Amino acid sequence: MKRISRRQFGKGVAAAAAAAYAGVSLPRFAWGQPQPGHVEYPKGFLWGCATASYQVEGGAKDDGRGPSTWDVFSHTAGKTHNGDTGDVADDSYHLYKEDVQLLKNLGVQVYRMSISWSRVFPTGKAPVNPKGLDYYSKVVDELLKNNITPYVTLFHWDTPAGLDGGWTNRDTSKAFGDYAAFMGKHLGDRVKHWMTTNEFVCFTDLGYQVGQFAPGLKLPPAQVNQVRHHGILAHGYGVQALRANTPSGTQVGLAENASVYVPVMETEEHIAAARKATRLMNAPFLTVLMEGKYPAEYLAKEGANAPKVEDGDLEKISSPLDFVGLNVYTPSYVRASDKPEGFELEQAPASYPKMFSPWIQLSPECIYWAVRNVCDLWKPKAIYITENGTSSDDVLTPEGHVEDTDRVMYLRNHLTMLHRAVKEEYPVKGYFLWSLLDNFEWADGYSKRFGIHYVDFKTLKRYPKLSAQWYKQTIAENAVV
Repeated sequence: MKRISRRQFGKGVAAAAAAAYAGVSLPRFAWGQPQPGHVEYPKGFLWGCATASYQVEGGAKDDGRGPSTWDVFSHTAGKTHNGDTGDVADDSYHLYKEDVQLLKNLGVQVYRMSISWSRVFPTGKAPVNPKGLDYYSKVVDELLKNNITPYVTLFHWDTPAGLDGGWTNRDTSKAFGDYAAFMGKHLGDRVKHWMTTNEFVCFTDLGYQVGQFAPGLKLPPAQVNQVRHHGILAHGYGVQALRANTPSGTQVGLAENASVYVPVMETEEHIAAARKATRLMNAPFLTVLMEGKYPAEYLAKEGANAPKVEDGDLEKISSPLDFVGLNVYTPSYVRASDKPEGFELEQAPASYPKMFSPWIQLSPECIYWAVRNVCDLWKPKAIYITENGTSSDDVLTPEGHVEDTDRVMYLRNHLTMLHRAVKEEYPVKGYFLWSLLDNFEWADGYSKRFGIHYVDFKTLKRYPKLSAQWYKQTIAENAVV
């Protein structure tokens, strides 16, 4: 008798099932009606999508935009996959109205976008480029016309190349404050929700320590710590500038990819270990923002390499926030330990499941623990999930379909676990899926697709994937489907 593998057996069962159901019309559930068993979110929960300026806009030299460090970096041989650049990307600079219609078709209430600093200030400082400001004014108006609320991030890694020394220079932090004041003054009549910066570790460590991101430097520890300090100081200047230049009631926060620590099991000692890990492993970023000082353990570890802090820095850095945005993709697991820090990181085995991007380990509980750890430690007024999503090995069929069932699985499981945090009354107000579109994925160029709309980068045509259909249904039902 011929041996049949489990895979062959599974295919046989699936084929038999398909034959049995051939020609059978299955009922379609009504839009907007939660079905039995669906995980329903509370009324008023906000659903959105997110993008970033350099990743989607293109128009790199249009209408007076100045170069950013990512323009320089991506045009340097060997820095990005296949030499890809953001020169055109999704061409949202010219196709923004089409993209707003994609958002409207999904039914989202909110949209997280970022502003290209060098499109508004071509050198990073005055003089202003009026056409750059006009572009963002038009985008905001188009969103509002379609009943979509803009949530604006001022800086998503595209540092103006004209700023001498970039983030090694303390003056860049002050320049960011001036830029924030200008944008708040000119868009604050319509934009009521602002984020200063996106993911400190990516534009500091990856840019100045690892060299994987722009500007591609590998500096010694003391300089890296100073770059980190300048990054969070810019946030502080930005918060104060927005407070001073926007109407009362404007909401100000940030989007941070705080490292997420999941306890190996939900017992008191391991839960405590996850909290300790969250505080200490995020010491140079979210911890100092929320506590107003660098943890003593961090300063002791860094010793002579610790950042140089000037009078007033910590007060700016810890300016009160209206919300904390968390970008969540993947976790680390921790267990309680007798070590002085009280925790120990677990190494993932080679067999641990991953998504198409190998750095995304499949662990949907991470989104729950991202919220819980931050809230238990620092009690923020509100939390948004400002990014969550995954790449997939997307294939466009001749019929124009993309069957990204792995992305749907990832999103469904994460939103089910996020619902646990909502149900436990952590102050989660909304969710921004990353991303609306396939786009320029930084050093990975166009080799990794994170969008729920497929983009043909030759024609720039957009195609909704299965995940877009799924997200539209989820929004319509206000429930995980």
